Amino acid sequence: MSESQDLSYQIKLLSVTNEQEQSSILNTFIEEGLESGSIALILEAFPIEVRIRLWRALPLELHIEVLTEMRSDVRFSIIDSLSKIELKLTLAKLDNLSLIEWADSLPEEIINEAIRLIEQTELELYDQASQFEEDELGRWAERKVATLPFNINVEKARLLMHRYNYDIRRQVYLINHRKQFKGVINCCEIFLNEDDVSLMDLAISNITTLHGKLSLQEAIEALEYNSLPALPMIDDNQILIGEVNWQFALNTQRQIYETRLVAGTGVNKGADLFAPVLKSVKKRSVWLGVNLLAAMLVASTISLFDDVIEQVVVLAVMMPVVASMGGVSGSQTLTMVVRAMALNQIVPGNRLVLLKNELSIGVINGLFWASIAGGISALYSQSILLGGITLFAIVVNMSSSVLCGVLIPIVLRKFNLDPALAGSMVLTTTCDIVGFFAFLGTASLILL
Repeated sequence: MSESQDLSYQIKLLSVTNEQEQSSILNTFIEEGLESGSIALILEAFPIEVRIRLWRALPLELHIEVLTEMRSDVRFSIIDSLSKIELKLTLAKLDNLSLIEWADSLPEEIINEAIRLIEQTELELYDQASQFEEDELGRWAERKVATLPFNINVEKARLLMHRYNYDIRRQVYLINHRKQFKGVINCCEIFLNEDDVSLMDLAISNITTLHGKLSLQEAIEALEYNSLPALPMIDDNQILIGEVNWQFALNTQRQIYETRLVAGTGVNKGADLFAPVLKSVKKRSVWLGVNLLAAMLVASTISLFDDVIEQVVVLAVMMPVVASMGGVSGSQTLTMVVRAMALNQIVPGNRLVLLKNELSIGVINGLFWASIAGGISALYSQSILLGGITLFAIVVNMSSSVLCGVLIPIVLRKFNLDPALAGSMVLTTTCDIVGFFAFLGTASLILL
């Protein structure tokens, strides 16, 4: 990758350029092949006023593409700044996939206006997509695909492709008069074979078809293990709905990653880097309140043992060690289990074996590292008894933390909650409470 193609270089160059030249430089990058997704990332890196000005300076044909690629809050910051006329002109250019993408993040009045303004064919495709749930594949499929009758020969296929101006780089889907899926061929095969060859003789064998009700994660896995750039999507009656391709899989996987990256922080994956201060404060305060409640619960646990802490002050020094060892051990298990659940590798038949395996790891690691921590504690406090208490508490906490690391995501999944989002906070709070109970409770029984 050359320096001029590097995103950080492009953002840096634009940020140090004066206002009059920024638009010209950005359009130069576009002429050199900068894609709409990269343009969106560049605009997101600037304050709202600059972002809006740069977006307006883009070629008109890129306006919708760039807005669709943006995070939801960033997209709204631009749309909210448009005049009534600009907004109508923008909404009128929407296609069905862009409208689906925008629908969940814009006010209802804007979406209703878009529905009124878009072309009739795009509206019909939008209505078809809206029949599926947000986490179902049918909602996000590309419905404008190249199709040909399955029972014609190469000569007729060429005529139809010329008439409909099909892109020869794409796949062509073969259907019958009921629009039922019959096969897939590469466009190049139509131009490389004799006129009288049947299209079905050129069809790719063993095609994987995806059902519209399939979950997004299952669709991503199907694409991952398939050599074709796109796969057909059908309904219960084998009618071709559309296709999903690698770009869809990569974008969806990125969104899943971003969602999990910001999990437990109160920050939405669509959040704007330069959102208004008060708006950001409001959004983040809710999760800070939840974390405060969790912290108060842990503090209440500690307060039960005020007497022993006052008399044996060194306990306060070792408390973070006990909590940290359990937290790290549990997080390791939680990460492994969440990953396995994402790959559908955990089933009722192997849960008990997994639980035993993780418990064994927790106990062995607990004994080893607790012995070291206990020894350090004994030397620091000049008390073998306190060293033994530290050893016991760490073993208990690390063993219980791996159990929680296995059980918490399974329980959360039962309640239709994403373990990757909620698991970390639940695990941390649980480990802290168990660790402090084991450490301070044992100290109270033995030392007082």
